[in-house]
Amino acid sequence: MASTLAPETAATPTAPATGLLGTYKRAPALFVSGCGCELVDDAGKVYIDFCAGIATNALGYADPGLAATITQSLASGLIHLSNLYRNAPGEALANWLVERSFASNVFFSNSGAEANEGAFKFARKWARSFGPVEKCEIISVRGAFHGRLGMTLAATDRAQYRTPFLPLAGGISIAERDLDDLAATMDPDRVAAVIVEPIQGEGGVRPMPREFLEGLRALCTERRVALIFDEIQCGLGRTGHFFAYEWAGVVPDMVTLAKPLAGGLPMGAILVSAPIAATIAPGDHGTTYGGGPLVASAAQYVLGRLSDPAMLAHVREVGAWLGDELRAIGARTGALREVRGTGFMWGIDTHEPAAAVVGRAFSGGLLLVGAGEHTIRVIPPLVADREVLSRGLARLEAALTAG
Repeated sequence: MASTLAPETAATPTAPATGLLGTYKRAPALFVSGCGCELVDDAGKVYIDFCAGIATNALGYADPGLAATITQSLASGLIHLSNLYRNAPGEALANWLVERSFASNVFFSNSGAEANEGAFKFARKWARSFGPVEKCEIISVRGAFHGRLGMTLAATDRAQYRTPFLPLAGGISIAERDLDDLAATMDPDRVAAVIVEPIQGEGGVRPMPREFLEGLRALCTERRVALIFDEIQCGLGRTGHFFAYEWAGVVPDMVTLAKPLAGGLPMGAILVSAPIAATIAPGDHGTTYGGGPLVASAAQYVLGRLSDPAMLAHVREVGAWLGDELRAIGARTGALREVRGTGFMWGIDTHEPAAAVVGRAFSGGLLLVGAGEHTIRVIPPLVADREVLSRGLARLEAALTAG
């Protein structure tokens, strides 16, 4: 579909936001509007988005149904309610997720990292309900990214994120992506949970082999260890299945969600199986904003769209075509070492530093995001069609060959 954005829609340029703490190296564009899979900066330049807010804007920009849902929710006057009281959108959303999944209960948080932190706590509480007090350790796997908070940073395998903040939280270790190594590490008297991304995102877009996940499920069951799937980036339709555990064919004990959950509003969730939920009591965990009426209303709309069989079929079919097109670019240009992924989640390994390609693509009007020194993620909005993807792929090929 052709762009619906015109330069005259751009707002007056504003001064740089120098008051922001320098935790991000931001690109120079100041985006002022968006529609579909495209963004416009304050100079009127149109960009095709193959980043989607890092897999967050699954419905792209200016989705009319999402805007109408948020407007209707605001009209109620209930932006926030304390979790000391009930709210109808939050309860309806939790019930919908329970009906659609393996879970018996849901906890809503404000972000993915908070969801993972909560899942670690729930796993420890559950493990200590039948095991010794030492049964509290959490294991993640090589290449993992689970967040930048206290426990989640200790479970994240990225030295530049970890080293400045040593010492990290104890009781958390990183094992190899290997069943033998995990079996040797998984002491049933000490380990409470293993957390894994079915498809690693920041770790290079690496789909976990089904036989690995199946073996891990069997190992966790045998040793009474909770299996947590971090689906914060790979879940909610990005594989062409609503949950990534459905793509993998393996049912975990907990799933963490965030990113696209509320259409860009801050929201995370932990889906919890009945045995674990039975051990959680009032006061064991909490949140000020999690599951409030505004974000829960938005999430109801978003999940309705993302669970639509037609949407999931679109992601599977167009995603397979997207993978073929990326491999064809690699064959034509010789600029790619490998293409990995599924659905609308692809990683391309470049010979030159990924940052150089991302920078040239940005100058050419294409937004990409890296996943390591030589890997670029291609994670467009799930509503992207072949027309806009083809235009973006042409810009990607130009960036790859301009070096």
